[in-house]
Amino acid sequence: MRHLFLTLCLILFPAAQKAPMAIHATGTFDVKLAPQPADPLAGPETFSRLLLDKKFHGDLEAISNGTMIAAGTATKGCAGYVALEFVTGTLKGHAGSFTLQHSATMDRGKPSLSISVVPDSGTGQLAGITGTMNIIIAPDGKHS
Repeated sequence: MRHLFLTLCLILFPAAQKAPMAIHATGTFDVKLAPQPADPLAGPETFSRLLLDKKFHGDLEAISNGTMIAAGTATKGCAGYVALEFVTGTLKGHAGSFTLQHSATMDRGKPSLSISVVPDSGTGQLAGITGTMNIIIAPDGKHS
């Protein structure tokens, strides 16, 4: 289980307001990764598939479940992953759900990460939500 720090930069479009509301949220999450059996129809054996089970704490109090596909290479420090996760809970008191889309690469130890809210995936009080999530990864590989 990992305990990571996250920062969310989101825009909410509450139905009762005419203008969008910008929200900056911070917090941590715990994640459990469950490796899944290899599927030769899904790609080469250098691909791995994992199920995600997260709990968010802080401004985002939520749970999420998702799927990650990762690929490594023969070159040390080179890899990539894509993932989708469905988040359900409250964001600064606004209840609902939304989907996050991840895309990340590691180029000889240099990370590049993009996590964004899938357009029009918000429900409940989070309907219309847009934005991104940042996870800070130190040069030594530690997440914060």
